Amino acid sequence: MAYRKLGRDNKHRRSMLATLSKEVIMNETITTTDTRAKEVRKFVDKLITYGKKGDLGSRRRALAFVHNDKKVVDKVFNDLASRYANRNGGYTQILKLDERRGDNALMVVLKLVDAPEVKKEEAKTK
Repeated sequence: MAYRKLGRDNKHRRSMLATLSKEVIMNETITTTDTRAKEVRKFVDKLITYGKKGDLGSRRRALAFVHNDKKVVDKVFNDLASRYANRNGGYTQILKLDERRGDNALMVVLKLVDAPEVKKEEAKTK
C-alpha cells in the first residue's frame, strides 16, 4: 500500500497517525492539513471496519493501533459500529478550509459522516 511519509520517520509517523485517528474518533471532527487528513482517513475507516466485525481479533488489532486506549476502542465497537452498520465504507468526510497563514498549507476539517455540522467560521477558531 502506498502512503505519504509526511516528513517523518516510521515510528513518528505511525504515532502521529494513531493520535490523529484517536482524536477523530473521540471528537468526531478535527482540523488538520490536507495531506494528513487523507492519510488519517484510511486508518479511521479501518478502525470502524474492525468495530463492525466485532470479534476479539478485530478488537485486539484496534487496541494495538491506538496504543491500548480502551476508551477509543469502546466507542468504536459500541457506538460507531452500530451507527455505521448499514454503510459499506466512506465513514469520513473532508471539508476544505483556507490556507494556513505562514506556510500556505491547505487546512481541512476531517469529520465522521454523521457527526454534527461544522461551519467554516467555527472550524477556524478551533
